[in-house]
Amino acid sequence: MNVRPQISDRDAEPIPNLFLPSVHPVEFFQRDRDIHPPAYAPGYKTSITRSPRKALLSLQNSLSEVTGPVFGHNHIGLLDNDLIRNYAKTGEPIGERIIVHGQVLDENGKAVPNTLVEFWQANAAGRYRHKNDTYLAPIDPNFGGCGRTLTDENGYYYFRTVKPGPYPWRNYVNSWRPAHIHFSVFGTGFAQRLITQMYFEGDPLIKVCPIVHTVPDETAIDRLVAPLDMNAAVPMDTLAYRFNIVLRGRRSTLFENRLEGN
Repeated sequence: MNVRPQISDRDAEPIPNLFLPSVHPVEFFQRDRDIHPPAYAPGYKTSITRSPRKALLSLQNSLSEVTGPVFGHNHIGLLDNDLIRNYAKTGEPIGERIIVHGQVLDENGKAVPNTLVEFWQANAAGRYRHKNDTYLAPIDPNFGGCGRTLTDENGYYYFRTVKPGPYPWRNYVNSWRPAHIHFSVFGTGFAQRLITQMYFEGDPLIKVCPIVHTVPDETAIDRLVAPLDMNAAVPMDTLAYRFNIVLRGRRSTLFENRLEGN
């Protein structure tokens, strides 16, 4: 999709009480560690075998891990942020057409430009295009389920897709994942990667998902839920959801690969 949603600064939904007021912005806001899920959470069955039982070791990154490679606009294809078209072969994928958009921000509310954002998801029936996904829902031949984009000078990103479906998983009896989209956000190198998930406002499965509720703080869960944004919707075509990603600080987005803080 080559047309950016027409959203003015006046129409964009504000983020209430997100950042600490300060006349002189500080360099670092300590993250609230009380919101972090424990590594061992018996309600999330696979955490029983995957959780560490000994103290973690901190490894120093090498200079090449921290500083490179650098991502540029020339690496992004024209359809990389359009999941409706980037895998289509005989027609468009089946499902509810949506736009997901937002900003990548630092702890002071400052935009983070030129940041690589990746996203992947199940199709509208809740099936991933992956050989290990054995859910009985059908594969959509016109939907690949993954894409990427770069944030602009205002830290803004957007992509078009179909709303993913929920799916069952082998946790305990009758466990279901709510509809969600996975995100990864890169810094200037592959070692600087943050991974999270976005859920949809109003999904009743959020309240009963064992993975979601490893997060002990309800406000932290709320920051993973994207509200409906009718200002960015395309009439008679596409609904929209806004999902802002905050990289650091007390109000940062919860990143599943940085439970110790980011």
